[in-house]
Amino acid sequence: MSIAPVRTITLGIAAPHPLTAAHIRDAAAVLQRASQQMQEAGYEVQTVRIATRPIFTDLADWSSAALMTYVNAVQDMLDDVAIQFCSLGSAPAAQPNFPLIHLDLIPDLLAATTALSATVQLATEQHGLRPEAARPTARIIQRLAYETEEGFGNFRFAMLACVPPRGPFFPAAYHDGPRSLALGVQGAGLVAQALHELREEQGTRVEEPLALALVTERVRAVLEAFMQPLVQLGRAIAQASGSLFEGIDLSPAPLGQDSIVAALELCGYGPFGSPGTLAVAAAITAALKSTHLPSCGYSGLMLPVLEDATLGQRWSEGLVNAQTLLLYSSVCGTGLDTVPLAGMIGTEAIEHLLLDVATLALRLHKPLSARLFPVPRRVVGEYTTFTSPYLTNALIRP
Repeated sequence: MSIAPVRTITLGIAAPHPLTAAHIRDAAAVLQRASQQMQEAGYEVQTVRIATRPIFTDLADWSSAALMTYVNAVQDMLDDVAIQFCSLGSAPAAQPNFPLIHLDLIPDLLAATTALSATVQLATEQHGLRPEAARPTARIIQRLAYETEEGFGNFRFAMLACVPPRGPFFPAAYHDGPRSLALGVQGAGLVAQALHELREEQGTRVEEPLALALVTERVRAVLEAFMQPLVQLGRAIAQASGSLFEGIDLSPAPLGQDSIVAALELCGYGPFGSPGTLAVAAAITAALKSTHLPSCGYSGLMLPVLEDATLGQRWSEGLVNAQTLLLYSSVCGTGLDTVPLAGMIGTEAIEHLLLDVATLALRLHKPLSARLFPVPRRVVGEYTTFTSPYLTNALIRP
């Protein structure tokens, strides 16, 4: 098993909605061949995914009933080819002429399906931030919390701000342009490997701070050494399938005990959330941004509270909160990701969080997103009780 599993092979398909069974079968065949070739080369492949064009752009004049019928048909087509992840694209709410009433349909579309994800783009460089779209986006999050099992529908929904198309990670992925292939890696272990190697060379104890310039240099070297063969293979697979190769999202995605926060703590600046954490986050991000690899998507530090066991622990201990994660996002990654909230949190509070994330993205000219998890029937001071293998559990904080 490779030290960094391929989290996703994502195929962005050029065909507009409405998609046909032939479109889905063709995409599934490309992904199946890609997965097989990567596994034969020794890589563990966790998922394959399809990213589509924004459904509310292609089918802007369709009725709500017609869209519901269509997405159920798409779910059936995905089931037929065993594809478990498919993006419906991003609702372009930042555009001033986009009807915000369309956003009210998103919870219905996601609650009726299991493989589909969707997003709302609240801010773009071209159109700026559309504040009045934050309230209906917050209502989507609230409805998914109560209208899907364990509120897990919010795993498949996010607010985006300045997020471009053609990235591999869900739920943010959406597509435009010709068919293309993008890769995402569960790379937290690579960062940990780089820092362990650096510690061994220097003969230092884990509580001694490492020089941040050396951290950047070593993480970049390890990433390039691991990713370069994968990139070459991905490019060859894309070319053979008649697809463009979009690149690789270098974000070192964590999962459970394979923790990016545990890796960052190897730098010796104390538990995550202590003074120095921002500097460490910036040093790791500098490594991600300075490789010679073809990158796409966020290519930044991912800090998902409910997907990273050590981060969930630091959250529960009170070392980090939504505001500190936003601070770290100013120098690193994806915004607010899988943040647990009390089930009865008000619409206005969610709206304000979304506005904060979108404002930061716009001011810093960087992609950020918010994936928030109000937990039904749980209040501040209680722990989440998710049973999904994709999520850890953490304390619900104010």
